[in-house]
This record gives sequence, structure tokens and C-alpha cells, in this order.
Amino acid sequence: MHKTSPIIVGLLVGVFVFTGCARDSADKGTSTETKAAAKPAIVAVAPSKGCGSAATVAAGHEKITMTSGDTETPSVSTRWFWRDIPAAHDGETPVPVVVDFHGYSEGADVHLMMSDLTTYGGEKGFVTITPQGQGPVPRWDVAGDSVDMTYVDNFLDQIGETLCIDENRIFATGLSNGAMMSSAIACSRADRFAAVSPVAGIRAPDECEPARAVPVVAFHGTKDEFLGYDGCFGSRVSTLPAPDGSTRPAPDLSTTTTPAPCGPTVPEMTAKWAKRNGCTAAPKETKIAADVTKIAYACSNGADVELYTVAEGGHTWPGSKFSQQIESIVGPTSMSISANKIMWDFFENHPRSS
Repeated sequence: MHKTSPIIVGLLVGVFVFTGCARDSADKGTSTETKAAAKPAIVAVAPSKGCGSAATVAAGHEKITMTSGDTETPSVSTRWFWRDIPAAHDGETPVPVVVDFHGYSEGADVHLMMSDLTTYGGEKGFVTITPQGQGPVPRWDVAGDSVDMTYVDNFLDQIGETLCIDENRIFATGLSNGAMMSSAIACSRADRFAAVSPVAGIRAPDECEPARAVPVVAFHGTKDEFLGYDGCFGSRVSTLPAPDGSTRPAPDLSTTTTPAPCGPTVPEMTAKWAKRNGCTAAPKETKIAADVTKIAYACSNGADVELYTVAEGGHTWPGSKFSQQIESIVGPTSMSISANKIMWDFFENHPRSS
């Protein structure tokens, strides 16, 4: 068991507003009702440049370092990510990709244990990319023209050239600040990502203008003390380290009754995505488990939007045993569902079709 502290895990939340500068999961107990509706048409694979020349790339877990952005400043331009290739990758048959973004201050190493998507990807046959954010306190700048978005473009190019992946089946997920990043990707990188799954941090900014409607499946706990279900920053934001790594605490919001900044509630942000995606039918609410409710917007164009609300759930990854083990930091974790299973079922049914 890795030793963790509130400074390391400590937290998984992005304290920046959406436009700012800013492994071990259960696969049990998931109702068959959680499976997304099938796409209306079969979407063909789109082989990447690496198909046919990547047969020698071995399956496994590897840290990849690359240069991105400001090449004159190595401390800024040297970036890295964990690359997990499943046995299903033979260099000839295109496989899907899931990019998994860590939370604020969490870092890629801890997030590997939090989501455990690398293990799940090995079982289901998709490549998992777990990138490291920028700065001494790892974080993501979600602006569409940020160095982090350039980094995303660059590592997607790199894996497309070195592996045989399916360009129509590239997906993004993430926790907290990583959920904000996956939400931002749905806005500014809709031409590359087929669907996204924000966990404990969905955002839906007014200025978002995606090139195509992007399907979204989100998860959020009603007792999240970092990114509140009501859209406000929670009282525990004050426990976070400063972005520069100093001991200066983040602004103390613990004494206010309505911590600022506040935004739309999580259901309102989900509804905003549904409206943006052209979902006109009324949402369907389904009880998935004693502590989980699903709100689903079915869209005629296939760009479905779903929200899994975890009653009394914390700032957590549903189904993660690691998340459950650090309850004193992040709050209660539901083991009634597996976020990994639900999002992968959703991803499989929502490839990029245009």
C-alpha cells in the first residue's frame, strides 16, 4: 500500500475556475441498466499512422518522456505520461485509447491507483494514457490555448504515430481538476476526442463551442467537500497546497455559508451539456443502486449525456478500493457501481462519428 497524505492525494480537486489557469476498482454490483444505448449506426475504425509499423511495440506499463511547447525552457517543455498497452495491441489492428487526467496535486502516480483504469484497459483491450500535469503541484490549465492543451495534442500525435490506435475511439476521463480538463477537451478538442467522462468535477462553461456534439457521462457525490454538488467550492478547499508548492494555504472558505466562487449545480451543468448537444427529450431518472441515481438525456444524434449521482458520496471515484481506503481525506466512496465499467460501456457505444 502506498503511503499517502493530504498534500499528496490531498487533494484531487482543481481550485481554479474552469476558465482559469488552471488501482484497484470494483467491477461488481453494476446493474445492466447502466449500459448506454447503442449508437444508431456502426462507426468504422480509423487507423492511426502507426498501424502496420507498430507490431514491435510490446504490451505493458511504461513511462514516456517527450518535449512539448516551449522548447527553449526544458523545465516547462519536458513532459511525461504513463503508457499502458494491452495485450490486444498487435500493431495491425487499431485499438481504442482512454486518456485519464489526475486531480489537482494528486499527480499521475497516485491517480494510477485511484482509477486503476490501466488494469481495466488491459482486460478490455484499450490503451490507457495517464499524463502528468504541470508545476510543482501537478495541475491542469484548462484554457483551449494553454500549454497543457498543446501537450495533449502532442502526446496524441506521438501515440498515433508509434502505436496502432483507432482515431475514432479516443476518449477522456479524469478526477476533479482532471474532470475539468476532460470537460474542457469536450469544448476545444471535440475533433479528436469521441466522448468524455468527468468524475467529481464536470464543468459546462458558456464560452464552450465544440466542433461537434460530444457525448458526456459524469459522476458526482452529493457530499463532495471540495467541488460541491451545489456548484460551490467546499470547505476543504482550504486544505490544498498553493500552486507554487509553498506552504501558503489556499483561500480559507470554511467559515462562509456560501463559499465563492459558486456556479451552476452539477445537475444544471449536466443539463447544459444536454442542451448544447441537442437533446430535446426530457431526461429519464433511474435508481441504479440504493445510493446511486442515473439521469440520462437520450439524444437523436447519439451525443447522449448522463449523470450518476452518488447520495452522500464524497470527492471520489466510484468503485475504487483505493478511493475507499482514503475516506478520511476524500469522503465516502460508493462501491455499488464501477465508474470504470460504466464509462467504458458508454465509450464503446459512443465513438466519434463525424
